Amino acid sequence: MNYVSDPARPRDALTSARRWLEEFGQAALATVVSTWGSSPVPIGGQMAIGPGGQFEGSVSGGCVEVDVIAEAADVLARDRPTLLEFGVGEELAWKAGLPCGGAISIYVEPLRRERDSAFLERVFLARRARMSLAVLTTLTTGERRLFDAGEPTPCEIAQCLVSGESRLLSLGDAPVFLHALTPPVRVTIVGATHVGQVLADLANRIGYDVVVVDPRAAFASADRLGDFKSLTDWPESSLKSLGLDPRTAVVALTHAAAIDDEALTEALRSNCLYIGALGSTRTHAKRLQRLAAAGFNDTELARISAPVGLPIGAKGPAEIAVSILAEIVKVARETRQA
Repeated sequence: MNYVSDPARPRDALTSARRWLEEFGQAALATVVSTWGSSPVPIGGQMAIGPGGQFEGSVSGGCVEVDVIAEAADVLARDRPTLLEFGVGEELAWKAGLPCGGAISIYVEPLRRERDSAFLERVFLARRARMSLAVLTTLTTGERRLFDAGEPTPCEIAQCLVSGESRLLSLGDAPVFLHALTPPVRVTIVGATHVGQVLADLANRIGYDVVVVDPRAAFASADRLGDFKSLTDWPESSLKSLGLDPRTAVVALTHAAAIDDEALTEALRSNCLYIGALGSTRTHAKRLQRLAAAGFNDTELARISAPVGLPIGAKGPAEIAVSILAEIVKVARETRQA
């Protein structure tokens, strides 16, 4: 069975907001600015609302979206932002799949083509460059200031860019929201195997960027990879051209020692987020011997997760892919919280 990216996969909130601005000249953007501790949507989660109640994204997992969509129509009519406060009782919380009641604050702002297109373009430029961006919004007026990692910034904003954590702040009498927009985790899959196909599909569905590297023509065909970005040079060349940053995971899945070792060598030389390699304990022991002979020390080699994935007793390509993606998510979350 071939797994390919789904062309009908929903766009994220900002992508949809930009599309609706281009088509209709306006849209609303709802952002979670504070919430209960066990929210299914974290602070910074967003939902875009377009004409006729179209929406993309989520701000609560389902329990307040209808009210937010209704309020968005008024926000667009008035062309003024508003801050919505929702108290969630235990009965409603359980219906929404939450463990307890609490409160959530959602900021709804109007977007106009002539006023806000430049803001969205700056966001997407940062995305394409895989650069973090901090957006400081005064909630009463909607005024925004943007900061990126390449410029001098106040300490609190610099910490936001590093940690990726968004939060409410108080500057004078005006509440402001500091929104960290960090590049998505990029999963670089070396080997368009059955495990690689499923992993690519799953990572794509949770919003990660996906790149597949495989120099073998029989594996790297369009029929097998679908719409996923693919690089068909050997890993040394492919990974150097791609660039391995702290938000990139590298997973070696080919079972071909020459290809996997080359990919792992490039990953170990980088500051990438995660390195994983498929294979048994015995296979990995031989791999470590080869990499040690190439000059890597024990501390460097300990970065490789092998056998790859969380130990959930996975069997078959689909379950193995689930275990790998779960481990990447775990490492990514732990890194952000460090």
